[in-house]
Amino acid sequence: MTQTRTTRLERGRGALGPALELVHTGRAPTRAVLTAELGVTRATAGAVAAELEALGLITVDSRPTASAGSQGRPSHRLSVAGNGPVVLAAQIHADGYRAALVGLGGRIVATAPGCGTIPADPAHVLAEVVEAGATLLRETGRRCLGAGLAVPSAVAEPDGEALNPLHLAWPSGAPVRELFLSALADAGIPGVTDQIGFTGNDVNLMALAEHRHGAGRGARDLLCVASGHRGVGGALVLDGRLHSGSSGLALEVGHLTVHPEGAPCHCGSRGCLDVEADPLAFLVAAGREPGPEVSLLRQAADLLRDEYADPGVRAAADLLIDRLGLGIAGLVNILNPDRIILGGLHRALLEADPERLRAVVADRSLWGRSGGVPILPCSLDHNSLVGAAELAWQPVLDDPLAVVER
Repeated sequence: MTQTRTTRLERGRGALGPALELVHTGRAPTRAVLTAELGVTRATAGAVAAELEALGLITVDSRPTASAGSQGRPSHRLSVAGNGPVVLAAQIHADGYRAALVGLGGRIVATAPGCGTIPADPAHVLAEVVEAGATLLRETGRRCLGAGLAVPSAVAEPDGEALNPLHLAWPSGAPVRELFLSALADAGIPGVTDQIGFTGNDVNLMALAEHRHGAGRGARDLLCVASGHRGVGGALVLDGRLHSGSSGLALEVGHLTVHPEGAPCHCGSRGCLDVEADPLAFLVAAGREPGPEVSLLRQAADLLRDEYADPGVRAAADLLIDRLGLGIAGLVNILNPDRIILGGLHRALLEADPERLRAVVADRSLWGRSGGVPILPCSLDHNSLVGAAELAWQPVLDDPLAVVER
């Protein structure tokens, strides 16, 4: 490295993390954009990009070409390294688990699903999903820089305890982060430290992934509501950062009451979104007996897609849309988001009748009649997995040199 480049890099070393995040989230597709976003000189931005490339994290187009009709000097294009390091992402849900290797840019490199009944011992299933991830690492030969886990429960901070895994047979307060770290160490995942294994609620991580790479990109205050295999969850990104509250327990939207005389909820109340607007509620409202062959989410989504013309299915969809809209309207009144995204069955309900849902929210919210809040479907496949990976990538985004060179 020349002395001039060394000097420029030293001046821009504090920009390595912000620069990597800009490329990671697609907000700096060229070196010219990177220069403008960082507020540094072109030479310093070039040195920073070159260092990130030397670390194997990004690729800099060495021979930029100008697009048709453009003027001036073409800028070097920047992209995440296609063969660079990965993180291990894992997700537990009511009907199984999935392990994945995820690169920068939210790109899933490889996945390994595992289905079946989740055992009551969380250590058992965490060992299985981590071993599935370790197998992917051995098969691909990729370097692993971290690991993240998504679980269908509120996760208390800072200890990483799953406080209400209502749709799993796990005990309340299961130490999932501790168990995850132990499983990573037992599986021989390279570089395991207290800072490699991160855990979070699956809908929180869905919102984080969608904000960085999907339908929530560009929103400042993003509300996410989603129904997974069972239940309903919510998450909020405020000013670009995931809002998890004082101890990780914010946005338990599943326990908003939307039907006071409705079904009993696991929390002790009645008529909560959790039991009035999830896949099981839809199947019951449509008069269908849930089967054991595939997940409730798959059964509900298939029914909505294949038999929406059936009057009973349409009536069930209308009922869930109305109750979901009532809950979302209450959240809009309190949070005033600039965008709402829906995942799981709620995404399918939105796509089935977008005007009905938007009308309910507009009618019931203080701000709806004056312009409305955009309501969009989530756009990423396996977005909770990608969000788990975002947890693992965060230390790299904060300080690329410290993590990659350790």
